[in-house]
Amino acid sequence: MSAPQHRAAMGAPDSLAHCPFMPTYGPPQVQFVRGQGTQLWDRDGNRYLDFLSGLAVTSLGHAHPEVADAVAEQARTLVHVSNLFGNDVAWHVAVTLDRLLGGGGQVFFCNSGAEANEAALKLARRFGGRGRHVVVSAFGSFHGRTLATLHATGQPAKHEAFQPLPEGFRHVPWNDLDELARAIDPTVAAVLLEPVQGEGGVNPATPEYFQGVRRLCDERGVLLMVDEVQTGLGRTGTWFAHQHFGVVPDVVTMAKALGNGMPIGACWARREVAAAFEPGDHATTYGGQPLAAAAARAVLAVMERERLPARAAARGERLGQALAALPEVASVRGLGLLLAAELAPGLDARDVQATLLARGLVVNAVTPTALRLAPPLTVSEEELDEAVALLAEVLATTEAAP
Repeated sequence: MSAPQHRAAMGAPDSLAHCPFMPTYGPPQVQFVRGQGTQLWDRDGNRYLDFLSGLAVTSLGHAHPEVADAVAEQARTLVHVSNLFGNDVAWHVAVTLDRLLGGGGQVFFCNSGAEANEAALKLARRFGGRGRHVVVSAFGSFHGRTLATLHATGQPAKHEAFQPLPEGFRHVPWNDLDELARAIDPTVAAVLLEPVQGEGGVNPATPEYFQGVRRLCDERGVLLMVDEVQTGLGRTGTWFAHQHFGVVPDVVTMAKALGNGMPIGACWARREVAAAFEPGDHATTYGGQPLAAAAARAVLAVMERERLPARAAARGERLGQALAALPEVASVRGLGLLLAAELAPGLDARDVQATLLARGLVVNAVTPTALRLAPPLTVSEEELDEAVALLAEVLATTEAAP
């Protein structure tokens, strides 16, 4: 992956002035046309190492043959029947997820992480009852971009353009149990937290914090809802990141890796909490439809058979140590294969990210000073070494701002 292999345009569209997409994202830097495992190719034939996994989605890598075969077979068999009826594929996935979460719960299927969190927010209000509807979340969090999940997101700058947002949300400092305790009054129904704040900069909770939150929720009679959309399903070295902390949540949301790219999300809740919902309280047309569920069933089967959470822990340790050894990396944080490399003072993560993309390594600048790395859980040691070598080369030739 030498520099000449990747042109400046990197396969960008011919006329960005006539881009057919709404400007909710910046102009596409690259158009990818094919993927295999940890590798991607753009329309000009340039090869890239994907160390972002579509934002922690393609945890089995691109074009995994078992997932592809499952989707193709299901497309020839049964794609959709609506939730007025059942299908055995979604049933199997729900039973597996409940087992991985320790049992005793029920699942609502949807299409994305934001929808999973939306279901959790509605469940919290139904559980709490009228007058007990407030959800407390943390500054720096990210829970989605629907109006409700946007307000649950603890990033006020993202709120301003869309005011007025739905009421009933409160934010407290991250990893601060005393502030959380002060925020929980009789109007609070639930606390919603990520075990690792992904979009907020890859900031893990401390075990003491999460354990304290669990005790506090028990004492105050409020739900502990854990957003595992980015961290769930092996990414951090356990099936779900909260399992690092030895706590059992009341509600868990997930999406991203569940379908390895097929759109599917899920909200799991303890059975007695899920019982707050009645028929008609919540719904989605496509949630749990056989096609997406077939992908999820194949994903979970591969993850269990190949023990990918344990592999993520081992590969993450190797990657973290290699990153920490680079002179231009000030520190490394995260869990498993969800890591942030905090760059030395003066280095701009966005500039480094752009240079890496031009050289064939896909990462993202999760903050102005940190790069997020989240390769597939199937990444090889050789691919880890190749990525770190390329990052070292780029960092060594990047000038820090004065």
